[in-house]
Amino acid sequence: MNKLTPFALAVTISAVIALTGCSTTPDAAPAASSNTKSSSSAAPTKEAAKTPDLTGTWKQTTSAAADSYQEAEISGNVITINWVTDNGDTKSIYWVGSFAAPTDSATPYKWTSTRDEAATESAMLASQDATKVFTFQDDTITYSASALGTTTTIKLKKN
Repeated sequence: MNKLTPFALAVTISAVIALTGCSTTPDAAPAASSNTKSSSSAAPTKEAAKTPDLTGTWKQTTSAAADSYQEAEISGNVITINWVTDNGDTKSIYWVGSFAAPTDSATPYKWTSTRDEAATESAMLASQDATKVFTFQDDTITYSASALGTTTTIKLKKN
């Protein structure tokens, strides 16, 4: 079994702090929309909205450091999130869990992911939460991440 040296542990903890530190207050929740229809005769839309395809790689846009961030990979019914440091040379598992694809174009789209305990049990920087709520809206996936007693909202954009 690999053991982290004190130096490697310090570097890892520093990376976690850089990712979660200096965060700003999350954006205010969007105003509730009304489902009432206007009496004016608006022109019909050219094309119905498409169901978004969330599969692929997503990168954090809210990181405090350019060379360390979170990155998610959505494939099939699994979402995997890594802490990425050293400009991508080092990756540490943060989350491996279930993913439920949207079935229509309605947003915000929310799903609750259940953690894959077997995939995260030996990962030192993995979340120990049983579930995590993700939201997709405006081409962005958001969720809360906690490390060393600090919680921040992570925002990801598709690569």
